[in-house]
Amino acid sequence: MTGTSRGAQLRRALQDRILVLDGAMGTMIQRYALDESEYRGAELAEHPRPLRGNHDLLCLTRPDVVETIHREFLSAGADIIETNSFNAQSISQNDYGTEDLVERINREAARLARRQADEFTARDPERPRFVAGCLGPTNRTASLSPEVENPGFRNVTFDALAAAYGEQADALIEGGVDLLLVETVFDTLNCKAALFAIREVLDRRGLDLPVSISGTITDASGRTLSGQTLEAFWYSVRQARPLSIGLNCALGAEALRPYVRELSRVADALVSCHPNAGLPNEFGEYEETPEMMAEVLGELADTGCLNVVGGCCGTTPDHIAAISDRVRRAPPRRIPEIEPLPRFSGLEPLVIRPETLFVNIGERTNVTGSARFRRLIRDGDFETALEVAREQVVNGAQMLDVNMDEGLLDSEEAMTRFLNLIAAEPDISRIPIVIDSSRWEVIEAGLKCVQGKGVVNSLSLKDGEDVFLERAEAVRRYGAAVIVMAFDEAGQAETADRKVEICRRAYGLLTERVGFLPEEIIFDPNVFAVATGIAEHSRYGIAFIEACRRIKEELPDCSVSGGVSNVSFAFRGNDLVREAMHSAFLYHAIRAGLDMGIVNAGRLPVYDEIPEELLTAVEDALLDRRPDATERLVELASRVKGVTPTPEQELAWRDGSVEERLRHAMVEGVLDFIVEDLEEAREKYERPIDLIEGPLMDGMNVVGDLFGSGR
Repeated sequence: MTGTSRGAQLRRALQDRILVLDGAMGTMIQRYALDESEYRGAELAEHPRPLRGNHDLLCLTRPDVVETIHREFLSAGADIIETNSFNAQSISQNDYGTEDLVERINREAARLARRQADEFTARDPERPRFVAGCLGPTNRTASLSPEVENPGFRNVTFDALAAAYGEQADALIEGGVDLLLVETVFDTLNCKAALFAIREVLDRRGLDLPVSISGTITDASGRTLSGQTLEAFWYSVRQARPLSIGLNCALGAEALRPYVRELSRVADALVSCHPNAGLPNEFGEYEETPEMMAEVLGELADTGCLNVVGGCCGTTPDHIAAISDRVRRAPPRRIPEIEPLPRFSGLEPLVIRPETLFVNIGERTNVTGSARFRRLIRDGDFETALEVAREQVVNGAQMLDVNMDEGLLDSEEAMTRFLNLIAAEPDISRIPIVIDSSRWEVIEAGLKCVQGKGVVNSLSLKDGEDVFLERAEAVRRYGAAVIVMAFDEAGQAETADRKVEICRRAYGLLTERVGFLPEEIIFDPNVFAVATGIAEHSRYGIAFIEACRRIKEELPDCSVSGGVSNVSFAFRGNDLVREAMHSAFLYHAIRAGLDMGIVNAGRLPVYDEIPEELLTAVEDALLDRRPDATERLVELASRVKGVTPTPEQELAWRDGSVEERLRHAMVEGVLDFIVEDLEEAREKYERPIDLIEGPLMDGMNVVGDLFGSGR
């Protein structure tokens, strides 16, 4: 039977029952108390470095031990056994000087497990046994620096990880595994490198082998070592379409219970769990008994949370026997229907729900759009450049656009350095990253730095379908969503009809040829400048708005975005007019279906507070409401340019009641007087709850109304 047919058999078995994974290979090996000579064997007797503890090497030097352990777990009731290859890739084996043995170790690891699985299947063909090729996390982390004083430093690259994982996966497949298990993931970027490499190997071999993923959390926060929440972790790897997602190692069965439930709620894939037998005591012993683990895991199974269950560190055949017996009659979890919503992640998830209305993509970390940011990057002042990013997040950006396209920069190096520094700043990296460049090599460099599910800005059909498909497939393998510009071989689309035509064509290619889900696609129908003095430009604003409406109607479940500041380019240098144009343009575009936009979130006036004369002139130009709209807006712009409110005018709102002042502060985000105003209000209201339910809730209602109406 081939690996592909066994994979199909595995999928069928998972529909019928909960499958049991084996326990800890390392724990079992330690019971043998093998000495240095047994790790070396005859072949490595003269090896210059110590080898004791390199358990994977035993596949070559003591295969009898490895096979005996596989046999014990199968006898205990395991349906799936893992290959003894947790550290069998060149990065980890380099510590022992045995990286040249990686292919042999993995091939033999697979063959040893295959032989035992086949023997047990032959005894009971109605209950086939399967082999999972184990790929551990390595001893490096791509998202974190090992040097506290140098947060941008990395001691491993995405490319090095992918090469190591590719070599390992290739040998495991050669040895005959039924699925590949990327487990104990503590850094999602490492995992993404493994998934990228595995997909390349499978495509080269023409195989459709199942791939499973299992992460690990480091403490009661429920986050990975690299800081991601579980939901964010799932969104980061979901694009690989894994057979299962799960948790292993970590804190023990009881401590993992709430996190397994969370994964079961959000994941539209099978769910697995193979925890430690608790935490080790001072003697390194694991204290959770088989009965204790079986009861906790059995309860998870009974409530429909599990498809695969087993054990990690400290678990023995006795643990697996107890778990197998406990879950035998429990029903397998049924994969829930997940609403097709755009789902992104940084350290935390971002789900765009119908009530979200609009997502701000911070635009100031863009060297082509921010003179200050460009100067900082040119000068190598990346620390201050990080503050620009932080300001965007503080001011309400829910995603962050990063662009390093500048002729005097090494754009690939600058993108890599800046994104690595962002990864060390949780208050910034909690939101998804939009990797923005007109150069594919810069986009690819950025994709190799982002552990979350970010967005590529952008791809287009301007170089033809072949290039578009090749790059789109790479984006999908890197685990990102994609913004597609309305730009094809004939140029950028200017009319609504052309915008929709190009987007419709790209939608078909991405969903039918590449495998993107519609909710992973974002269209940018091109925001062009209006009121430029060129008659043909007068329809640009209304064409974009009309395209938004039609794309949302005709291409279900996708999103629409736009570079909002482009619309006001003719008025650069006049911030008052530009900001009014942005606010009014967003108001109308959001109502037509615009989901997100690249915008300076800290410089958007409230639509209702734009002076009437300015708002009328702006909307006349944006919506092409009168033939002289451009002339009228230009004339008004010349009158208001450089006009700034006096200090008295800026503080006129301070003359209102305390309730009015609090409402203004909440709507405008003004914190300068908040302490004294709250203290005044606290004295006026007898109980704090009256203050909360009164003026503070009134202020929040105003904010909600403004958001709800796109203002």
